[in-house]
Amino acid sequence: MAMTITEKILAKKAGKAKVTPGELIFAKIDLALANDITAPVAIKEFAKMGAAKVFDRQRVVLVPDHFTPNKDIASAEQVKMIREFAREQELVNFFEVGRMGIEHCLLPELGLVLPGDLVIGADSHTCTYGALGAFATGVGSTDLAAGMALGEAWFRVPESIKFVFHGQLQPWVTGKDLILYTIGQIGVDGARYCAMEFTGEVIRDLSMDGRFTMANMAIEAGGKNGIFAPDEKTESYVKERAQRDYEFVESDPTASYAQVYEWDVSTLEPQVAFPHLPENARPISEVGDIPIDQVVIGSCTNGRIEDLRLAASVLEGRKVHPHVRTIVIPGTQAIYRQAMAEGLIETFIAAEAAVSTPTCGPCLGGHMGILASGERAVSTTNRNFVGRMGHPKSEVYLANPAVAAASAVLGRIAGPQDLDL
Repeated sequence: MAMTITEKILAKKAGKAKVTPGELIFAKIDLALANDITAPVAIKEFAKMGAAKVFDRQRVVLVPDHFTPNKDIASAEQVKMIREFAREQELVNFFEVGRMGIEHCLLPELGLVLPGDLVIGADSHTCTYGALGAFATGVGSTDLAAGMALGEAWFRVPESIKFVFHGQLQPWVTGKDLILYTIGQIGVDGARYCAMEFTGEVIRDLSMDGRFTMANMAIEAGGKNGIFAPDEKTESYVKERAQRDYEFVESDPTASYAQVYEWDVSTLEPQVAFPHLPENARPISEVGDIPIDQVVIGSCTNGRIEDLRLAASVLEGRKVHPHVRTIVIPGTQAIYRQAMAEGLIETFIAAEAAVSTPTCGPCLGGHMGILASGERAVSTTNRNFVGRMGHPKSEVYLANPAVAAASAVLGRIAGPQDLDL
């Protein structure tokens, strides 16, 4: 029986010859992930189960990244609990401040997630790892606790939706624009509990960083996971990083899909998602004159080196508008060092932007850039729900790093073309 890439991975991990959409299965996991918000709950549930040891001390990964460096006493206590659990369980992959990064940038960078893997994470954007050809999805802390103890989890096999992108992208159009356009077309529940499989010549030309961005936002369309068939770019990315064997898995040519979308994106413009849902995407030429107060460039969506290069290419030789605060957050320490080596950090500081250590802080309204009532931000993050980055009466507009940087310079939502770039 022909299967999709998602079905093939789930079948193998469940020890079955085949699975079908809607089927309930138990499957072995390759990795279990939690952060400083979700790990404390999982650790308490782990204890309630009566579990003594995690299933594999190398495959339980804890990354304190949301409220770190700790913003207050409560966050310090949370991370203290995680740290003590990691030491007690002798976890290999606990990442302290100074050695950490934003989890969904960090794990692929370190080769902890690989093609063909099955990964669960107590964070909704765990779907990011689908860029590597892995099945990765977010779960609740209770399921994560069971996964940490048993090394397996239950799944309902999702139906798959195929998204085929034809044509050639225009300058300044990125993976972020492709996924915002996709969500704009199908809505925030358009792929509810489905596997979103991305393919086509545009995808084959897309960088790994662009693929991570797209897979990251599958959950914003309700997707169970987002996934790309691994190719030579995937191989190039993982071969220097992998710490264990991996397997390339592809969909069968005759596999069945619940739906297939095909778009020619040759004329696609950079997209901006208006408040208060990612589905409110429109082309940059239709945005109008919207003044802003803050720009955030970073996050698990757009905090990678390619994103910083793009932003720096717009900010080079320019200053941030006097009415705008601009915050740049490299996704990991390695990305930060690479950005320093390439002179990007100097460009940001010369433009009068603030550069932060890796953190998820402003994305979820935690710290490092909270919005006041009535303020507007252009952000490269992945959510623009009511109150997401601060006051319920603030507004977040989602965009790619080039649009964010151009907006920072002009003090209004704008694209690089408005700077004659």
